Amino acid sequence: MTLIDDSAALAAFCKALARVDYVALDTEFMRESTFWPQLCLVQLAGPEKAVAIDSLAPGIDLQPLFDLMANRRVLKVMHGGRQDMEIFHHLSGELPNPVVDTQVAAMVAGFGDQVGYETLIARLTGQGVDKASRFTDWSLRPLSKHQLDYALGDVIHLREAYEKLRDRIEAAGRTDWVAEEMAVFENPATYRLDPPNAWRRLKPRTNDRRQLAVLQAIAAWREDEAATRDLPRNRIVRDEALLEIAAHPPKSAADLGRIRGVSRGFAEGRLAATLLTAVERGLSLPLDEAPEPPPRPVVARGVGPLTDLFKVLLNLRCEEWDVAKKLVASSDDLQAIAGDDEAEVPALAGWRREMFGADALALKHGRLALAANGKQVVLVTVEGGIASVPAPSAARPEGGNGAGEGDGRARRKRRRRRRRGANGNEGPATGVADESSAESVPEEMV
Repeated sequence: MTLIDDSAALAAFCKALARVDYVALDTEFMRESTFWPQLCLVQLAGPEKAVAIDSLAPGIDLQPLFDLMANRRVLKVMHGGRQDMEIFHHLSGELPNPVVDTQVAAMVAGFGDQVGYETLIARLTGQGVDKASRFTDWSLRPLSKHQLDYALGDVIHLREAYEKLRDRIEAAGRTDWVAEEMAVFENPATYRLDPPNAWRRLKPRTNDRRQLAVLQAIAAWREDEAATRDLPRNRIVRDEALLEIAAHPPKSAADLGRIRGVSRGFAEGRLAATLLTAVERGLSLPLDEAPEPPPRPVVARGVGPLTDLFKVLLNLRCEEWDVAKKLVASSDDLQAIAGDDEAEVPALAGWRREMFGADALALKHGRLALAANGKQVVLVTVEGGIASVPAPSAARPEGGNGAGEGDGRARRKRRRRRRRGANGNEGPATGVADESSAESVPEEMV
């Protein structure tokens, strides 16, 4: 039996799987014309058997499947499963738990950033994956044998790949690392709608709080309407039209119809009235309650070069530990650490701090240094730390007037000395104020 399309068979199969250690899980769904994913097929594989569950079969009761997903004694294994999690949360109100996402686990085990399913299966099992039915319409019935074979292949291969990946992670002592990452997957807050913050997805380029208040109101309106009507957001109103409405708030249907991207039919329809109410809500919101403009990062002097050093350190540490860089720290995280020892970023907590964050802080404060040793970059412990070194005079405008007048005189004086040296009147300028200070730093230090 490879296809289950009735409630009794589903209940019996899920009851049998409730006694196993783990199941491999995948789904096929459609989302092109809906807000919520339309679940079309669920693939499950236990240690001995794999089946496809027709979630669209007339009268089928999926509750035994939901109960299995919530059974904490059975681990659910998936690959790139965030949308699968969202589907179950929407349909049952609960999330599969506990879970392991092999895409994340592979990053912990050294397979690179967000390794694809086909690549992971090939590297762990040596098997090729048939992706010929990737773009099939899974809502159409009946399903062909080829479609079912394709769908079941995903969980059959995943079962073998997971076991090998699990062994590698356990041997490396990184099971807790994966569990820490899965905590986000298993948190219901990750999948809840958040209409008041939907405006942030639009990335507005304005500091006008009144405009942001209108955008917040109409973006929340669209989120609610799309979810209620089960239509894609842009089927309600397109992103660019929302931004235009926020910038030029309409007071009437006629005004709304003149907004670029808003059709006359929409402006005169029933939905437009609720949109105009949302606009008015944003316009009447007290300004001190309006959203703050998204902070724009200001890079302090010296943070850029330090961030570059952190990137070298991150490359070094991730190569040594065989972990994907993307899992450890982003460029924004590195910049945040450069500016603040207490930055609230993942790289300064948990296992990331152990493998990278602590060394990044030590590098920042001169207790560690990066050095070249032949073709390799190595970390060097610095005894007593590095004393602060004043910036070159050319980098410090004198007199506080920003004109750099003193620096200009110094540069002209140095150019005159160099010209005299070239004419044989004076030794060449070295550009080093104190040669002994230059000798104190090894040549290979970076």
